[in-house]
Amino acid sequence: MTPSAGRAVPGTPVPTGTDRPPGGVAASGSGGAVLSGAAADPSGGVAGPSPGVVVPTGVGEPARHRRAAAYDAFLAGLLPRRPGVALVAVGGLGRRQCAPYGDLDLVLLHAGVPGIDDLAASIWYPVWDAGLRLDHSVRTVAEALSVAQDDDKVALGLLDARMVAGDAALADSLVRTAADHWRRTAVRRLPRLREITAARWRAHGELAFLLEGDVKEAAGGLRDVGVLRAIASAGVTDALRPAVHAAHLRLLDVRDALHEQVGRRVDRLVAQERDGVAARLGLRQPQRGDSAEPALHDGDVLLRRVAGDARTIRHALDDAFRAAERLRGGRTRVGAARPVRRPVARDVVAHDGELVLARTAIGARPDPSLSLRVAAAAATTGLPIARATCEWLAAYCPPPPTPWPAEARAALFTLLGAGPGLLAAWETCDRYGLVDAWLPEWTRLRSLPQHNPVHRFTVDRHLVQTAYEASRHARDVERPDLLLLGALLHDVGKGLAGDHSAAGVPIAEAVAARIGLPPPEVALIGTLVRLHLLLPEVATRRDLADPVTIAGVAEAVGDPATLDLLHALVRADAAATGPGAWSDWKGRLVAELVARVRTALDTGALPAPPAPDPALLTEPLPVIQVTGDRVAVAAADRRGLLATVAGCLALHRLDVVAADASVVDGRALVECRVQPRYGLPPDPVAVSGDLRRAVGGDVSVTQRLRGRALAARGAAAAPRVVWHREAATDAVLLELRAADAAGLLYRVTCALDEVGAQVRAARIATLGGDVVDAFYLVGGWPDDATRARLEQAVLAAV
Repeated sequence: MTPSAGRAVPGTPVPTGTDRPPGGVAASGSGGAVLSGAAADPSGGVAGPSPGVVVPTGVGEPARHRRAAAYDAFLAGLLPRRPGVALVAVGGLGRRQCAPYGDLDLVLLHAGVPGIDDLAASIWYPVWDAGLRLDHSVRTVAEALSVAQDDDKVALGLLDARMVAGDAALADSLVRTAADHWRRTAVRRLPRLREITAARWRAHGELAFLLEGDVKEAAGGLRDVGVLRAIASAGVTDALRPAVHAAHLRLLDVRDALHEQVGRRVDRLVAQERDGVAARLGLRQPQRGDSAEPALHDGDVLLRRVAGDARTIRHALDDAFRAAERLRGGRTRVGAARPVRRPVARDVVAHDGELVLARTAIGARPDPSLSLRVAAAAATTGLPIARATCEWLAAYCPPPPTPWPAEARAALFTLLGAGPGLLAAWETCDRYGLVDAWLPEWTRLRSLPQHNPVHRFTVDRHLVQTAYEASRHARDVERPDLLLLGALLHDVGKGLAGDHSAAGVPIAEAVAARIGLPPPEVALIGTLVRLHLLLPEVATRRDLADPVTIAGVAEAVGDPATLDLLHALVRADAAATGPGAWSDWKGRLVAELVARVRTALDTGALPAPPAPDPALLTEPLPVIQVTGDRVAVAAADRRGLLATVAGCLALHRLDVVAADASVVDGRALVECRVQPRYGLPPDPVAVSGDLRRAVGGDVSVTQRLRGRALAARGAAAAPRVVWHREAATDAVLLELRAADAAGLLYRVTCALDEVGAQVRAARIATLGGDVVDAFYLVGGWPDDATRARLEQAVLAAV
């Protein structure tokens, strides 16, 4: 927090951006904390200007304590001996958990002494001069307690209060009174604190499942440990168990390493910093020998450890909030009877807001399907499973036999189809090891990172999220049970060598056979896993008007029921992946492909390509149509028309996602589907005007296009060209895989035109920062020399 944004007290001068000395925290060559204007100190760490503070570097609890001791010594030297005044630290310094680039949270506590504003300025200014970030306030004990009474965050902060210097009796009065007041009021204040915490979780997501989570603010992060500490200090429950304490220390180490790696205060563990942070923590991927699984990055090992720790903290906080709610309910029901046990499923009852086992279910030989039935009941009712019940199931409930009994299989499908309740129930069961008993393959997938930028979740959460999304489409397919299982298993091959769609087929089929599906349904699950990317890849990379495209998909799918399952799985997979994986345009393309393939499967006839708009064939040339996401041009037939149109659209920051070129009755027709690269679409009148001038041969427009295209060139990963020989009826398919860039289609089509190739269609698929562009080149299969010449031209253009 900058000084001008600090919590100032009326009358206390606060420097602004103009009168504060320049500086701030910068990075040193070794990654340690360097204060602006500081000089190296031979004792280790970094020395600040006079009055001087040495900030020790390093990762781990000893380093954090050394930093706290250094700050204590520095701050103690700023406060003169004076009765009725104390300098109190809260936050990280109050807990002695100072991060390398963390803030100082200080309260100047006083007993109404005169001249307190000048005294505060004499402390705050040297802190700012030392380049430290400061959050500050000046209050009496009564003022501090009054603010804490109205502000839950302040109340939690005072639980960490610790005297740094000054009047010990005054500071002790605040610390004891604040703690006592919290203990007396915590039960009624915790519901509001729970609402605040839930809002933060919605804003920052789940640290355990995010690929780039905030280790402080996300659910399961460091901020949640502070909430747990507050609940524990109120005596509500044993919130800070040893596992939670260990997870907390490891997350603090991660934050320390992240600060030193980046050289500034940052709490989001982004992908490019993971390997460096892992190295600072000494995390290494163990050698696997001849294992079929490829070695993970060291950063992936870090991410999996962070996920495990975040799960521990999040689960403990959920338990603590429920315990507080039960305690609060018991206190408000004066003279009320004990909570009633209400049956919700066989062997499962609801008791005091949680699910527990019926007494008859607890025996020497528990039913192997019991854990699945409890999970299904939790998902369908939305009630959490009691911690003691989870622990008992983990210890005594055996895994289902092979093949599973029908009751266990039905419970699994009920669990997967429960909708929103699935996520919480699955996570609870996974936390206690129950999922490993159902699916031994889950151990490899747990917290497995994904390196595709369109993904927002780890593999395990993505699979469960896909099952949840698939439940929305259960009424669209004949076999919703197979849709749900296919959704849960569609990416089970990730983390293995080769194409994950192919690698996952034998694993998914083994799971389907183990749970007791008959052989035809086992084979269908394998088909869903193998083909789960078929529809979006074909829809975005192939010409849907080409009979060869439709025939190929129809042959691969085989029947309309499988087609419906794949269509539902595609939509669920995209929704679970993230906003970058789907768009209205992609949805329309996939729906059009499904409709054409269904016609082919139902009738055996391939649908005829759509006829061009009659206006393009009858109105005077040139004809320009710009409506929504469609741009159509009719002009006199000439070479390079597609390149001209693509370049003009790029000039208006419109990305072409599909393009078709043809010649009808001597007219060259170009039809494109477009989407704006940034923000709102451009003015269609301006686009139409430039297109009209460009196709008419206006040299000035052509020069603008060429200049913009050259300016768009930049450094990128090496592109690659792939040829497909029999993917089209009357053309050869050239597929370009390269980094995305504005004007790429224009440059490539220009290059192809210059070497004499005729492009009749183009399909552009963007995958994060990369594109897979497919160009249909009219004619037969070119010889080796021609292919080499075309490749060279395309790669040079990229």
